[in-house]
Amino acid sequence: MCGRFTLTVDTADLQEAFAGFQFPANVGPRYNIAPSQPVLVLPNDGTKRADFFVWGLIPAWAKDPTIGMRMINARGETLAEKPSFRGSYRYKRCLIPASGFYEWQQEPGARGKTPYYIRLKDQQPFALAGLWDEWLGPDGSQLKTCTIITTSPNALVKKIHDRMPVILRPQDYAAWLAPESRQPQELNPLLAAYPAEEMEAYPVDRLVNQARLDSPEMIRPAQAAG
Repeated sequence: MCGRFTLTVDTADLQEAFAGFQFPANVGPRYNIAPSQPVLVLPNDGTKRADFFVWGLIPAWAKDPTIGMRMINARGETLAEKPSFRGSYRYKRCLIPASGFYEWQQEPGARGKTPYYIRLKDQQPFALAGLWDEWLGPDGSQLKTCTIITTSPNALVKKIHDRMPVILRPQDYAAWLAPESRQPQELNPLLAAYPAEEMEAYPVDRLVNQARLDSPEMIRPAQAAG
């Protein structure tokens, strides 16, 4: 799964990485993004405008918005089958900009799990594949939410966890963000694991376990943390 990630660049860096999109002026570095928090999203709504959505998908048909806490991730292999995701897979896809993500490794004989920070070797921002939806509350309020798609891990992440988020190549952004309906057979090839040789991972301090904390200490190598 993907339960925490980072976005440590500013608006100027994002505009360079995702040319053609307009970004809010208040984008600042975040080192410990957690479920239920606002996350920056590039939706396929045709506006070319990034916005903040709540992390945890609430399908439009849901009666209880707390379902979102169980929908932070969507398995890429079953998107076309699951009622919670199949509509968004066809119509409401998005990019979720990130600088890195965390996974936790259970080491034999160790108490608790060790958090690892995983990023691209060139330390450039990248796009996680996501889905989004819009939920209408009983009072007429509108809430836009999203989920991160996961897949089987590459050789690097496999040593740490049995799932990883889908990272899209820039050349695939246009296909993923097409505003029209797309069939699963058109999209499924995009949901492969990112090449391990282009990524790196290292252990970090368990401070990241506390969702209320958010500072550069989160991504320092464990031996240098604190």
